This record gives sequence, C-alpha cells and structure tokens, in this order.
Amino acid sequence: MKRTIFSALASLSLFVLPVAADPMEVTPLSIVTNDGVHEFSVEIADDMEEIAFGLMERDSMDDDKGMLFDFNQPREPSMYMKNTLISLDMFFIAEDGYVEMIARNTVPGSLRTISPGIPVRAVLELNAGLAAELGIQPGDTVQHPLFGNVSADAPAE
Repeated sequence: MKRTIFSALASLSLFVLPVAADPMEVTPLSIVTNDGVHEFSVEIADDMEEIAFGLMERDSMDDDKGMLFDFNQPREPSMYMKNTLISLDMFFIAEDGYVEMIARNTVPGSLRTISPGIPVRAVLELNAGLAAELGIQPGDTVQHPLFGNVSADAPAE
C-alpha cells in the first residue's frame, strides 16, 4: 500500500513540477515622466494562464517590481482584483508605450471590472500609490522592448 501511494505521488510530481519550473520572464522597464525616469523590474505575463492569474495570492511586492501584461495586439482589457491581496495602480498602455489611462489604488479582492474603454497593447501593474508618488500621468511613456521604443538587448533609459 505504501509503495502504491509513493508511486502515485511520484507520478503526480511529473505533472506538477514542470509548471512550477517555468517562471515568468523578468525584464527592465522605465517610465518617462516630466519629473524624470523611473526604473522597474517587471514580470512578463504573455500567455492566457499568466494573464488570467496575474498577481493573485501575493501578499506583497517591492516598489521597484511589477507585472506587465502583454496582449500581443491591441484589445480592450477587462481587469479585476479577484484573489489579489494587494492594492495596485494599473497603467493601460498603447502600442507605442503611451500611457492612456491609470486606475489608481484598486481594491483588493474586488470583482469590479477595470477597463480603459479603448483597445490597448498592455497593462502594467505596480503597487498602489506609486503613480501619485512618482508623478506618473496619462501621456507619459513606458519604455520597454514590447513597445519598440528601446532595444531588447539594451537596458531601458
């Protein structure tokens, strides 16, 4: 009986371990404002599972970290805070890196839909309050290879 249980658990681990061994890509990202350039290190959520899960179940995030959701083409996203434990600022970004809209201080756990009302290429999530603290406004520019405004092999400036 013990051998059967051990074998079953060993077999199950073959299916579970590869998922855990595939972390999201992390890249540098900059936001250019009237007050200067602000640097972050962001996880890239670019497949359906990563986009759907996002920052759920995390109880904290460093202020220089974030998550960039890449939709691969412009679309009108419907974001929400289900199972998200920390408040966030959400930046809705056009194909060229232009910040179209910012949803500030989102409510953890809320099922309320958050959308810019227009198609965007990506959404950047940072800790709540950073947009205000750093003076980030709609019209500012997010620099990242995704938007074609910085090379993939050079750090964002």
